[in-house]
Amino acid sequence: MSAEVAVVGSYNVGLTVQTPRLPVIGETILGERFLEGPGGKGSNQAIAAARLGGEVHFVACIGPDRYGDDALALWEREGIHAHVRRDTTHTGIGLIFLYPDGDNAIIVTPGANSLLSPEDVDLKEEAIASCQVLLLQLEIRVETAIHAAKLAKRHGLTVILNPAPVQPLSPEAFQFVDVLTPNETEAHVLIGEAPDSKLPLEGVAKRLLSLGVQAVVLTEGQAGVLIATAEGVETVRSPRVKTVDATGAGDAFNGVLAVGLAEGKSLVEAARRACYAGAYCATRMEVMPGLARRAQLSRFIQQHPL
Repeated sequence: MSAEVAVVGSYNVGLTVQTPRLPVIGETILGERFLEGPGGKGSNQAIAAARLGGEVHFVACIGPDRYGDDALALWEREGIHAHVRRDTTHTGIGLIFLYPDGDNAIIVTPGANSLLSPEDVDLKEEAIASCQVLLLQLEIRVETAIHAAKLAKRHGLTVILNPAPVQPLSPEAFQFVDVLTPNETEAHVLIGEAPDSKLPLEGVAKRLLSLGVQAVVLTEGQAGVLIATAEGVETVRSPRVKTVDATGAGDAFNGVLAVGLAEGKSLVEAARRACYAGAYCATRMEVMPGLARRAQLSRFIQQHPL
């Protein structure tokens, strides 16, 4: 079955420095390596979906700078249908601090991403309506993301919202989301708890369901995902790997999940393959090499049986 996926979201240039730690105020420390490359949750997820064989339509806003030129060239190489407006402000920037154990901390300066509007979405309604799944994140204005979700629901699409970076959402917003994919921190914030709350995740997922979403796919890193629906709760395990760079692993997961649902797979089947995609990404340095093509992911799955 063909898989048509629409993504309304962000593009950021990723500026990565490897560092043993973050400096304190007034301190300068030496980093160990600098990398520059394409990023942004929307673009990463669109590329992850396209590399798995999805027919991807990407709606975004970029700047008039060289970073915007690089973005257009990237999407053309990846076979993505880019529905993009170029505005006067700079293309989005992501500052990534990568630690020796593979974990990271990220600061995003949205730039043109913050100018992507509901009107931009309306202008691309035909392209969105041609797809089976709409994939959203929150590196764009919340009102734009929710407007896109409403439009997609009118056309019968399955709507996936990856609520990152986490932001407050109105109770109404959840009514237009079929699959919510928070990590543990984001899930706690969405129900009004502290990010480091120790509430049991199953209870957190059930509270999110009560807000109106159809399914919660709560990601737990290498532990896998917890899937909660009206029918019950199920855990999908992830393969154990040595993490090299976790940047982009969540984006790999969401892009592959979207393709699986667009192909008609069950949520559990789609999430299982998406867990492998996230694990594959974590074993590679930088995001782009970590977004697996279908053949690469198939080999990885065979090499890492659960």
